[in-house]
Amino acid sequence: MTAADPRIIVALDFPTADAALYLANVLDPAQCRVKVGKELFTRAGPVLVEQLQQLGFDVFLDLKYHDIPNTTAQACRAAAELGVWMVNVHALGGRRMMEAAREAIDKAVHRPLLIAVTILTSLDADELCEVGLSGSPEDNVLRLAGLAESAGLDGVVCSPREVVALRKIVAGDFRLVTPGVRPAGVVAGDQKRIATPETAIRLGASYLVVGRPVTQAENPLAALADINALIDIKQAR
Repeated sequence: MTAADPRIIVALDFPTADAALYLANVLDPAQCRVKVGKELFTRAGPVLVEQLQQLGFDVFLDLKYHDIPNTTAQACRAAAELGVWMVNVHALGGRRMMEAAREAIDKAVHRPLLIAVTILTSLDADELCEVGLSGSPEDNVLRLAGLAESAGLDGVVCSPREVVALRKIVAGDFRLVTPGVRPAGVVAGDQKRIATPETAIRLGASYLVVGRPVTQAENPLAALADINALIDIKQAR
């Protein structure tokens, strides 16, 4: 990672394009990338992605595609044509689906990073059992991450709690994108498997997805700078 490769991805989890663009105009694309998720993309569509790109931001399109291989592949190709920096699929869609998605973006002029969601950071072991997945969240994350890597994907989404175990089994350039990041003293919200930014980076995370600690801060740019400073200190040690 370099100074031209910001480690923070700010989650623009807003209900309207106006709110997302207002915050984006406050932030600095040299200090972060931005994430557009399901609600915002459903309301605002590709036009918002293009507007964010015009402001200088790399966009992580967080739509978690999970469908039959051909449908998922075509959706990922469309995302690549939109010029996004990163797009994701659900690893539970299986090997054929992930390989089809990877093959689709490999043919694109602008190839985004393709990562897989493993286990949502809001889920604990009891909830996994309810949907038929045995073992701990970490057991399932490791299995699905190994499948994603073997399918040729660039990385996975995982909680900070699984980073150390994953770094023991995946290649060094395999990206680990971690939501569930909260600075010390900030409430966890609906995330269950969380860590501080400096801890996540120390453990081996590649990118950190940060939402409310920045988006709901009185001074979002200052909050972002504070998190980047914590990361820089941790990397320097």
